[in-house]
Amino acid sequence: MRRATDAQRARLHETFAELCRIESPSRRERRCSDRVSADLRGIGLEVEEDDAGPKVGSDSGNLLARIPGAGAESILFCAHLDTVPPLAAIEPVLVDGGWENANDGILGADNKAAVAVVLELARRLAAAPAPPVGIELLFTVCEEISLLGAKEFDVSRLHSDFGYVFDHASPIGQIVTSSPTYHRIIADFRGRAAHAGIRPEDGRSAIVAAAKAIAAMRLGRIDAQTTANVGTISGGTAANVVAERCRLEAEARSLDADRVEALVTEIVDHCNDAAGAAECDLDLTVERLFDGYRTKPSAPHTALAERALRACGYEPQPIVTGGGSDANAFEAAGFPCANLANGTERNHEPGERVSVDALEGMLEVAIALVDEAAVKPR
Repeated sequence: MRRATDAQRARLHETFAELCRIESPSRRERRCSDRVSADLRGIGLEVEEDDAGPKVGSDSGNLLARIPGAGAESILFCAHLDTVPPLAAIEPVLVDGGWENANDGILGADNKAAVAVVLELARRLAAAPAPPVGIELLFTVCEEISLLGAKEFDVSRLHSDFGYVFDHASPIGQIVTSSPTYHRIIADFRGRAAHAGIRPEDGRSAIVAAAKAIAAMRLGRIDAQTTANVGTISGGTAANVVAERCRLEAEARSLDADRVEALVTEIVDHCNDAAGAAECDLDLTVERLFDGYRTKPSAPHTALAERALRACGYEPQPIVTGGGSDANAFEAAGFPCANLANGTERNHEPGERVSVDALEGMLEVAIALVDEAAVKPR
């Protein structure tokens, strides 16, 4: 395998830092989308933008570009353009061999590290004779809000048999082979307002109802495959008013679809029971936001990933995860896709980081995937 040159590695870091500085929270990806499109067109590629933007409430759609190969086969590389909301300006700096945000907020390595790698791979391939296999490059929007962009993408447009995302914050070498089914539950409790000091008995507290529901729920790690969480609770108007309204947002996820369905039913039952006990009304919304998947170790895209990782000096390690990625949406649509660890650390946190070695390692793995795709396994 021909390794990345010093110039390519330097350009990779420059691109990564520039992308991180472009704020692109979900539904506001346009500036980042335009930058990626300009880079791709600058190396002679055609870029297609789909109509996912209006459908998911974003100012940009998904971007698709192709690099023709010497053979008929092709593989997909996918990265998402959006980040979770930044709570501080992003100024990437190198600290002890890794990229961090100089300010107290996310860096955006999730998923700008992968975006930079895919762009550098494209530059490398476009500047050389046709690669051994064709390459499809997909950049999605709204991944951080339940994979909305990927779910709207029409996989029938793809020429590839399978693809890869680099979107798991763990050491390079890990391959996600199982990912969960995910449900969101929103419960709106409606009681009756009253003066808390003069007529509290006339009130019906929606906050009390929500509290009773939460107290009855099984939360956190339920078992090895299943988790549940109440992420937000809001309600009331003032300390001296019995709260008329209260909303809680919860989630449940599991590698076992039947288990998560049962857990969601349990959460809903607790909300109904608590509303009844507190004499409150209840409006419930339950959404299955993405489906889980399991990949066989013998699957062609897994076997190729293992060969590429070994070619780069990494020992492949299949893992299960409690998180989702665009791979979930593609798998649910019938398109095989593997999520490969990208070596980033503490994603979604102010201490988010990616080392120089991990960023360059991702690029080497991407190069190896292309090279190994042309090698027929014995």
